[in-house]
Amino acid sequence: MPWSDIALRNAKPGPKLQKLSDGGGLQLWIFPDGAKRWRLAYRFGGKQKLLALGVYPHVCLKEARQARDDAKRLLTAGTDPSAKQGPEKSHSALEPVDTFRTIAEELLDKKRREERSAATLEKTGWLFSLAYPALADRPVAELTGPEILAVLKGVEARGRLETARRLRALIGEVFRYAIATHRAESDPTFALRGALSAPKVKHRAAITTPREFGGLLRAIDGYEGTYEVRIALQMLALTFVRPGELRFARWVEFDLEKAVWTIPPERMKMRRPHRVPLASQTLDLLANLRALNNRGPLLFPSPRDPERAMSENTFNAAIRRMDFSKDEMSSHGFRAAASSLLNESGKWNADAIEAQLAHVEGNDVRRAYARAEYWDERVRMMAWWGEEIERLNRPPERQSF
Repeated sequence: MPWSDIALRNAKPGPKLQKLSDGGGLQLWIFPDGAKRWRLAYRFGGKQKLLALGVYPHVCLKEARQARDDAKRLLTAGTDPSAKQGPEKSHSALEPVDTFRTIAEELLDKKRREERSAATLEKTGWLFSLAYPALADRPVAELTGPEILAVLKGVEARGRLETARRLRALIGEVFRYAIATHRAESDPTFALRGALSAPKVKHRAAITTPREFGGLLRAIDGYEGTYEVRIALQMLALTFVRPGELRFARWVEFDLEKAVWTIPPERMKMRRPHRVPLASQTLDLLANLRALNNRGPLLFPSPRDPERAMSENTFNAAIRRMDFSKDEMSSHGFRAAASSLLNESGKWNADAIEAQLAHVEGNDVRRAYARAEYWDERVRMMAWWGEEIERLNRPPERQSF
């Protein structure tokens, strides 16, 4: 039924989205937060479509009706109003409803404001680029599960099963953001769970037996590359942090008197600060590195630019130079080695080991309790691990397994 301007102005929001129809497909959407936006529902090419006509009362009832009539004339002429081109478009109320690209870029900006890591932002942008050719200019409220599945199947057909799985999750984030900002009503990716082939889990290569790990440690001691890379590999063994957490380590993060390295949240996978107790062996390495490297704030700067971190390929390349294949050991494998050997020792609480690996407990209360409960044990554990590294590093004839 036709509405009066006064009635629309006085219409109150409710707990759910309300759609007030003015005839001919013209609707005023009233969102729970009080926002009022004009929408025009129409069909073109056999598909139901939606057009944004502006925000009420900035676009009044009379102007919205005029925009509806303009759109109807375009439809009669065989033209889709949302595809209308020309210099006058910027002055028209006829503008496409929020597109997938618009909302995806807003979500990406949100992640930037949350100070997500550069690697995360780059990966997110790359994943969006896989979806944009088919989805970018489509109004997000019109997208259907089969359309999205076609994009995912295209990625899957290229053998990128894990990429397809991650892209489905990211597209779901876009829809949930659109729902939260009143630009979509449902998330079609939810129904796609199970529609993709499950990727085969591929564990990172790691040496996890004491004898072989000792051989790796001795190979690192004899590494003929740069001194900085040798120290970096030794620190990975002693601290078993993630390689990216070490590559970007800065001197300001280390309290050498208290023997603690505090990694800031922006560099941690779970976006929480992480403390690493430093064994005496690690402190010795830091002293040697400090005497060698006084060029800038980073422990392991690029040889070309002291303000940039060492390349992410440097650690694995060094491991390859020591004749360990990619199926035997990786820079990330130091974490699996430490986890296996610490657990097998039987000396340490499994939760303390998990806490030192920065595997975050999902329950907030239990996580806070564990953080307080296991710190002292982690300090003792890391001191023991430093001594164990020394023992394993001895020639086989000088140790027992």
